[in-house]
Amino acid sequence: MKVITQREFRNNSAAVMDAVEAGETYHVTRNGVEVAELRPVARRRRLTAGELVERHRRLAPVDAVHLREEADEFLGGDQVDADDTWNRGRG
Repeated sequence: MKVITQREFRNNSAAVMDAVEAGETYHVTRNGVEVAELRPVARRRRLTAGELVERHRRLAPVDAVHLREEADEFLGGDQVDADDTWNRGRG
């Protein structure tokens, strides 16, 4: 970790950002007091299609009837006609 002043950061921001991108961490001071930390953002690795499929396979199965019962309990069962909602556009 390096400590730089606000002025150093302002005057050399491109070089500082290049160093941060390369993994360096900086603490920035103003009037001798540390006020900020510049560090690389943790990059998330993209999952492959195979990894996504494997994650999907490990998900718990969804019980549609139970899901509907919970939704009706939470939202109130009389808000929509279930047959019309699920069958709309089919037929």
